[in-house]
Amino acid sequence: MSTCTTASRDLDEPLTGTAATARTWLLIEQSGPWGAKALTSSHLDPEVGRALEAAADGTGVRVALIRRPGRHADRHTPARRQVYVAHTAPGNAWLRSATTEAPEELLALDFAALGAGDHGGFGAPHAGAPLALVCTNGKRDRCCALLGRPLASELALGGEEGVWEVTHLGGHRFSPTLLVLPYGYAYGRATAADVKEILEATRAGRVVLDGCRGSSAWERPGQAAELAVRRAAQEYRADSLTVVRTEAFEGDTPHWKVTVAHADGRRWQVTVDRGTSAPPRPESCGAALGSPARMDVAAVREVPVPVG
Repeated sequence: MSTCTTASRDLDEPLTGTAATARTWLLIEQSGPWGAKALTSSHLDPEVGRALEAAADGTGVRVALIRRPGRHADRHTPARRQVYVAHTAPGNAWLRSATTEAPEELLALDFAALGAGDHGGFGAPHAGAPLALVCTNGKRDRCCALLGRPLASELALGGEEGVWEVTHLGGHRFSPTLLVLPYGYAYGRATAADVKEILEATRAGRVVLDGCRGSSAWERPGQAAELAVRRAAQEYRADSLTVVRTEAFEGDTPHWKVTVAHADGRRWQVTVDRGTSAPPRPESCGAALGSPARMDVAAVREVPVPVG
C-alpha cells in the first residue's frame, strides 16, 4: 500500500525546515477520538475549542490536544486534565504544568503574553522528564495513526516518561513525527531508539540533529538556517543559537538572508533558497500530487565580529 510517508521516504525528501511554527505551545489533555480539526471535533466542548483558537490567533501560541498513549485512550475522560504551556525561544525556554477540571478557564490566560515568553505565573515549573509529543491523529492522515500510535505505545511501555499523543504537528508525510519540549525541536521518521537518544540529549540541554525538522521557535527559513549553523559550527547546546534577522528577496529563485547569532557573540549569515520538491508527490494520503516547497541552504558564512 502506497502512502504519503513511503513516497516521501523513497524520494529522500529533506526534513530540514519543515517544523510547525509556534513560539509557545498550549497543550490540553483530552482523551477520546479526535477529528481532523481536533479542537472543534473531539470530546472537548467545541465552543471552548473555537474560543481557544480565536484567543491564540496571531499571538505565537499554538493550541493542541494531548492524550496518554494506549489502545484504550478513547475510553476514559479524566475529570481533571493535565495542561502544559511551553515557550521555546532560546535563552527563555520554559515548561510549566497545571491541571484543570474546566478547560474554559484557560480562556482567561493572556495569550499575547504567553506568546512573548511571559507565563504570568501559570501553573508551576515542570519538574519531570521532557515532553515527547507523537502525532497520532489518523483523522488528519492515516500515516499518523499507523506509524505514530505504535511509536507512542512502544515508548510508554518501555518506561519513557513524558510521552503523549498529540493532535497535529504538520508534515504527515514525515511520520512518525515528534515534538520535544521545552526546546521545541521537531523530528520526522522517528524510531523508538531515535526518541530515546533525543530525550537523553534534551535532558542534558542538547539537540540531536539527525532527523531534525527544525525549532518551532522560527519560521521555516530560520529553521533551516539554524540547523545549518549547528552543523557547520558543531554546536549542539539547545540555548546557544538565535535567529535574529530574516530578510526575504524575490526573483527567479526566491531566497532569504538569515542572521543567526551565538550566545558568545559570533554571527553567521545563511542564504536559504526556496526550492521545489520533484517529482510531484502527495503531501498527505489521498491528496493530489504536489510539489512541496523546500528550504535549501545555499551558503553559510561567519560574519566577523567588530572589535571595540
